[in-house]
Order: sequence, then structure tokens, then C-alpha cells
Amino acid sequence: DSIFFRDGIRRIDFVLSYVDDLTKEWEKNYSDKSYSKMPRSLMSHLTLLGQESEDGKIYFVKIHAPWEVLITYAEVLNIKVPIKENDIPPMVENPLDCMLTPFRLPEKVMHPEPDYFTAPFSKEKQELYLINDESTFFSPSMRNRIVYYILTRCPYGTEEGKKKFGIKRLLNNGTYSAAYPLHDCQYWKKANDPNCDNERYTLYMEWARFLRFYKEQPLDLIRKYYGEKIGIYFAWLGFYTEMLFLAAVVGLICFLYGFFTMDENMSSKEICDPAIGGEIIMCPLCDRDCDYWKLNTTCASSEYSHLFDNVATLFFAIFMGIWVTLFLEFWKRRQARLKYEWDLVDFEEEQQQLQLRPEYEAKCTQKKKNPVTQEMEPYLPLTSQAVRFCISGTTVLFWVSLIIASMIAVIVYRLAVYAAFASLMENTETLEPISGLLTPQLATSVTASCLNFVIIMILNFLYERIAIWITDMEIPRTHLEYENRLTMKMFLFQFVNYYSSCFYVAFFKGKFVGYPGAYTYMFNRWRNEECDPAGCLIELTTQLTIVMAGKQIWGNIQEAIVPWICNWWGRRKARSNPENLYSRWEQDHDLQVFGALGLFYEYLEMVIQFGFITLFVASFPLAPLLALMNNILEIRVDSWKLTTQYRRPVAAKAHSIGVWQEILNGMAILSVVTNAFIVAFTSDMIPRLVYYYAYSTNEDSPMSGYINNSLSVFQISDFPDRNKPKMNLGDFDTCRFVYRDYRYPPDHERKYLHTMQFWHILAAKMAFIIIMEHVVFIVKFFVAWMIPDVPADVKAKIKREKYLTQKILHEYELEKLKEKL
Repeated sequence: DSIFFRDGIRRIDFVLSYVDDLTKEWEKNYSDKSYSKMPRSLMSHLTLLGQESEDGKIYFVKIHAPWEVLITYAEVLNIKVPIKENDIPPMVENPLDCMLTPFRLPEKVMHPEPDYFTAPFSKEKQELYLINDESTFFSPSMRNRIVYYILTRCPYGTEEGKKKFGIKRLLNNGTYSAAYPLHDCQYWKKANDPNCDNERYTLYMEWARFLRFYKEQPLDLIRKYYGEKIGIYFAWLGFYTEMLFLAAVVGLICFLYGFFTMDENMSSKEICDPAIGGEIIMCPLCDRDCDYWKLNTTCASSEYSHLFDNVATLFFAIFMGIWVTLFLEFWKRRQARLKYEWDLVDFEEEQQQLQLRPEYEAKCTQKKKNPVTQEMEPYLPLTSQAVRFCISGTTVLFWVSLIIASMIAVIVYRLAVYAAFASLMENTETLEPISGLLTPQLATSVTASCLNFVIIMILNFLYERIAIWITDMEIPRTHLEYENRLTMKMFLFQFVNYYSSCFYVAFFKGKFVGYPGAYTYMFNRWRNEECDPAGCLIELTTQLTIVMAGKQIWGNIQEAIVPWICNWWGRRKARSNPENLYSRWEQDHDLQVFGALGLFYEYLEMVIQFGFITLFVASFPLAPLLALMNNILEIRVDSWKLTTQYRRPVAAKAHSIGVWQEILNGMAILSVVTNAFIVAFTSDMIPRLVYYYAYSTNEDSPMSGYINNSLSVFQISDFPDRNKPKMNLGDFDTCRFVYRDYRYPPDHERKYLHTMQFWHILAAKMAFIIIMEHVVFIVKFFVAWMIPDVPADVKAKIKREKYLTQKILHEYELEKLKEKL
């Protein structure tokens, strides 16, 4: 169980595995079948050693990068290395930091390496750098990054005049079955080799166990072991979770306010009062099959709706608009600090030069001169780009249209089964005890939400493969460009897929119903559904809870249980071998592959969750609390699966969370608009305020009479045959319809037309939206302007490092010049 060759000195930096009968791409070069003929260009660069597995079926090629190769490609990749120990004194400790001691990790775990000033490596100036030991100067993550860079660009032949190169192509065509760097030890115990750092074991013990959920994350160790790209994801996820704590506390307070003021809610009191709600006869909920019903049957749902539809809702919507800004601005500061600490300050300029995709170089046979470098480089003709973008755009539009079609199908389901639920609940005695809580509207909403969630999961599964295919077809030039294009396609699809049903319930359901005798029908067949008598907000809460909670539960099952089962199944063959014969490369070979898009799916999952807690948070103040609990689990699940269930990913650099930052900014702006519309049009707040200030006639109890005022009257004799119930056993001649709809009574000259109160409420809603948006946006932009993106001490450190680096390099050149003279 070692990561070294048998001499105990040369480190195994990378492993390739293949099955003997699949190595047709390259002819055999050695009589020993454990070797595969590697390209000569690769043989000249790296030290290779083949070995047969214990079962004799799989062969492993172990790769070691000698010192000369490492320093050559360190210069090519512009890797920064230490030149001087950091002499800037640390920040003055906060006296309150002692309170955080229980949450701290040991200093050795948090900061596994001293802090250095760094400079890009140069072969000609090796004596300038702090090279104490050549074997440990480059960390294992740097070494595997260099080897992978060589492997992805290594040519191995031609086909129809085109160069064939890169390990990715060999993996795709089955020449090799796997390519991966090694974990440094088993996660549950330290390695016997004294030269092993045992960083995987440390990560598991201090980070990847759920019982450590209250501890901070060892970000420097994560970065050292997995690379900056994975490190910055966990830094962002941890920071997001910390910021969620504040939002969760405020949301919980708002929810508790609604809970403790339930008894003071005049609307639910009047609905539940037998003398008021018990005397109000409501018009049938569906055509022909449904009967008249009394308003007090919705007593329970009206009481529960007050949990979310109260004055605190408005406060929480405004608070979340400001919280989002604080989160994004403080993350920029945290990111700037990480960029400095992890030597990523100048990485943005490097990316365009270093991240050219091998697939782009292989598929683009035409070349043109780069106006900047004046060198010939491959390019894709404009006509070819246009055709590919047209195909790609059409495919994306088709799938978005498919989502909209599926949402319409769910709406049709809601309309079709609503009458069945209404009839069933009226005529079934066994459902009578729960009829007050489970109304036909709520039953329809719950079943439709579950059906919608299943459709979302199916469409996601199909579209992921389509999105990768069309992005490959576009042949993006750089890795960054590839990730950004795939991200935008996947996010657009997921946005429509996850949020379309919530947008429907929030902004369309119950808004285009019509009135008895003039109902609105979808496809001239299904009558548009009305909101629950307690309002549409409780239905939006139900929809949001089912989709959000269902996605999080399903995501954690996929991330934790599925890889564990696959690894358990794959390890069965190893149980027959003694542990000393089960080598490190074989153990890692039997693990799952994290994949190039592994982090992409993690970001996507969290950004979709971010949308749920911002876009619709006015309807569900407990959403941040659910997200907080999920994220505490998510950090440990992600760390556990990465440390124990997956092969070690190839280290990659990233200076930020990339295009996700822009997506989060866009969602933050959109959330202000959606929450303003939810408070205005979906909740009952504005109609209540208008009644309180303009139409109430009772000074002692201003909200009394609100329910009677908000329900319009309809003459039963005006029902057309299509809408009239089959049976009418009552002795009443009028019924009330469409909650919060304001129309003139049947004896008025403007019969069934909207009253002036309707227009007053509409004007108040529009005014509220404009005022709330402007207030929140002004505060948002003021807060963003007040908070600098880069902390002052980080700016000073960056300047100090640049100054010292230039000074050291200048002195070095002077010494060299003196020696020559």
C-alpha cells in the first residue's frame, strides 16, 4: 500500500489502466504483456513501469515525472513557487476569537504549509527558489497536474491526415480504461510508509465525518490535496452556509411571529365562525359534479395560511433582498483573500494561454496568425461556428419548449382531477374528518407537485446528456469557454424545469378564472382552477416545499448511497485477496470516477437551491432554514464521497467560481422583482391594507367584515346549464365566488363588473411593487458600493509581494551580472 516505486524514492504520479484485449490502438513493444507501447514523445518525458493486477485481467502503467520534466513544465504552466517566507505580520487577533475555539481545527490541519512569497518558476533561476528537497518541492497535486497536462497533449499517431493525441481520446475509444492520480493512503488508517503525508487520512478524520459538522473546513489542506478548483468550491459552499445561518434565524423568527399571532388573525376567525363563515354559501368548485359548500369548511387551511401570509412576510422579503447583496459582496472579499493566499492573483491572464482544449486543436485543422502572439494557431471558420450555434440553439429551444409542454400537461392534470377530488371529498364519509385540512385545492396541489417533481427528474436525466453533446459539437476553444457554455445551457434548462411550476402557482393560478356564468376554460374544455379560499400563497408554499425538499433528499441519495453501493459491489473481488496484495493503484481503480463535470453538478445543485430561497422566499420563510440544514449535511456528504468513494481528481486551478458568480448576481436582481409580485399579487396583504385604511367601517375592529367584503355575490338562477350543479338541496338563491374578487352584485346596474375597490387594490399593488423594488434596489446598490471587493490588508499584501518579488529578481540579476563581469 505505497505510492512509491519499489526503490521507495520515485513517486507514482499517475496511473493508466487497460484490459489486455482492448489495446488495439497501439502495438505491443515489449515481450512482457504488462507493458503497452507508449508514444515515443511520452517515453522520452516520463518514467513508466507496467504491472499486472492480481486477477491477471487489468494492467497498470505507473508514471513518474522526473525532476527535469517537472521543472520544464512548471515553467510552461507558470506555476508559482516559494522564494521567501512571508514577513508580513499576521492580523491582530480578535478578543472574541476565544469563543470560537470549539469550532476550530488544529493549526497543523488548518495551515499545513508555511506562508511564502512566490514567483513563477524559471529553470534558469533555480537557485532563487527555496528548494530544500527536489522530491517534495512540487506537491503531489502540482505533480499530477503537470503529468495530466503532458498526457492530454501527447500525440500517438495520425488518421486521415489528422493528428491523434491525448489521453481523453484513448479513454473514449477504450484503449485505456482509466487514468488517475493516486490517493496517498487509505482513508481510515495511516500508511506504513514514513514518506507518506497521510493527507487523505487527515482529511477524513478532521473534515469528512459528519460528527465534525460544527468544525471549520481545512481549506488550505483541501487545496493542497485536491487543487484550487475543488478548494474554492468548498470555500464558497462553506461561506454560503455560514451566511444562511443569519437568513435562517430571521426566517424562523418571522415564522414564529405568524404562529403566535394565528389567534389574532381576523380573516381566519371570520371564516371559522359558524355565524359568519358557516352562513356563507360558496359557488361550486367545478361544473355539474360539484355542489355548493360553506366557507367554514376551509377553516384549518385559512389558519395555516397565516403562518406565511402576515406582516412579517413583507419584512422578510425586503430583508432577503439585502441579505443576497451582503452575501455576494462579502463572498467577493473572501474570494479576493483566497486568490492572494493561494497564488491566484495573476491566474486570469494565464488561463487563455494554458487552457486551450486538446479537442479544439485536434478538430480545427485550419490555422491563422494570432494578432497578439503573431503565431499560427488553429481556428474554427465563422461559417462552421454559425451552423453549430444554430443547431445548438435550436436544440436548447426544443428542450425548453418540452418543459413548457410538460408544465401545461401538469396544469391539465390539475384541472382534470380537481373535479374528481372535489366530488370525492364531498361524497365520501371516510374523508370527512380531514376535509377541513385537506381541501380539493390542496389535494390537487400536492399530487400535482409530486407528479411535477417526477417529470423534473426525468427531464433532467435526459437533458444532461443532450447538453454535453451539443457543447462538444460547438468545439469551444478553451476549457473555461467549454465550462461557461455548458453552464449556461444547463442552468437555463434547470431554471425553466425547476421554477416553471412555482411561477405558475405564484403568478398565474387563480388570476384568470372568470366568474360563474363566464368561467375561463383551457382548450375550451377544462375550467381554470381557483386558488384555495385561504389564498394561493399556501399552495405556493406547498409546491416550493415538495420540489425543494424532494430535490435535496434525492440529491443526497444520489451523491452518497449510489457511489457507496457501486464501490461495495466492485470491491467484492478484492475480498478474496490478502490485504498486502491489494495494491494502492488497484484500490483506487475500484473507486468511482469524479469526472471533469463533477464540480459542475455540485455548483448547479447549490445554485438551484439558491434560487428557491431567494426567488420565492416571501412565500416560505423557513426555506433558508431547510437550505441551512441541507448544506451542513451537503458539506460532509461531498467531503465524505470525495475522500472515500471517488478516485483522486486531477488537480486544477481556478481563481473564482466562474460564470456562477454572474448567474447568482442575475438571480439576486430577479428575486427582488419576484418577491415584490408575490407579496402584491399572491398574498392577501395589499387587499387587507386597502380595506383597513379605506373601506373599514368598524373603528374598534377595523378588519371585521373583511371576508364578507371580499367575496362577490352571484345569483344562482344566472347559472348556464354547463355550470349548474346537478343537485341543489338548499333554500338559498345566491352564492359567493372567487375569493378576493370584487364585482357588483346581481341587483346592480353594472352587474358582475369589477367594483371601484378592485381598481383601488390593483393600483395599490402596482404602487407597492414600484416602491418596494426601488427601495430594495437603492439599498442593494448602496451596500454594494460601500463594501470594497478586495480588503485593504489584502491589497497591501499583494503590493508588498510584487515589490519584494521584483526586488529579489533584480538583486539576482545584478549578482549574475557581477559574476559575468
